[in-house]
Amino acid sequence: MWDRIEPLMPADPVRGRRWADHRRTFEAIAWKYRANSPWRDLPEELGSFQTAHKRLIRWAVDGTWEMILAAVLAAADADGDIDWTVSVDSTVVRAHQHAAVARKRGRPARESPDHALGRSRGGLSIKVHLAADGCARPLAFTVTAGQAGDAPAFETVMSRIRVPRTGLGRPRTRPLTVLADRAYSSRAIRSHLRRRGIRSVIPQTSDQVGHRLRKGRRGGRPPAFDIEAYKQRNTVERCINRLKQWRGLATRTDKLAIAYQAAFHLAGILTWARR
Repeated sequence: MWDRIEPLMPADPVRGRRWADHRRTFEAIAWKYRANSPWRDLPEELGSFQTAHKRLIRWAVDGTWEMILAAVLAAADADGDIDWTVSVDSTVVRAHQHAAVARKRGRPARESPDHALGRSRGGLSIKVHLAADGCARPLAFTVTAGQAGDAPAFETVMSRIRVPRTGLGRPRTRPLTVLADRAYSSRAIRSHLRRRGIRSVIPQTSDQVGHRLRKGRRGGRPPAFDIEAYKQRNTVERCINRLKQWRGLATRTDKLAIAYQAAFHLAGILTWARR
């Protein structure tokens, strides 16, 4: 896997000290999130925990993690290894008490004002929205507060599906089909997919069906729904289950939302590099 990832890592800075060994730092960050260990408990052979933590934040701010994920996705698309029947869903993750003490001042760029933390009966939580291909592998992520709805984040997730071409041409941003559950059944979402020429497979909620039937002829025809194609929506559930095998992703301990989201990008990179 490292043979695929190493050429994508940032080059040493022109001025100042050289980067610490990329592979050791990469493995340190992966080990921390696989084990959900405190940063200070990193094994000595993985180097300084300050180096690993600073590198995670720095590359999250400048978009390095997203660029590496886009590069491995481009290689997979060039090999015809991406199934463009995409499923979209979200999962709620409980936030540890260590995630709730981030200072409001001095937060890095791209960090949300609320640190993507929401409060509900269960306590602090964060919601991870993602899109997965037809083989249960992640394509795009975004995070919101735990109490946020699924539908408002749909267009954000779709806008982050951006797979560059290895040769000439624009990045691929349009799946063939999008599968989603009833939480995404809205006229705005269906119109958005129709404008982009994407087939939607989204069931209607019971109240929408009843409202249309009460209108009679004025209610119009029901939206097309392929029940056989909808059976493939389990791919996004399987993708979530695989990602949550990383203990540091199943429970959020990061103070900053961009750090936690970067960890998801790291898990996606390793998923695609392992293919």
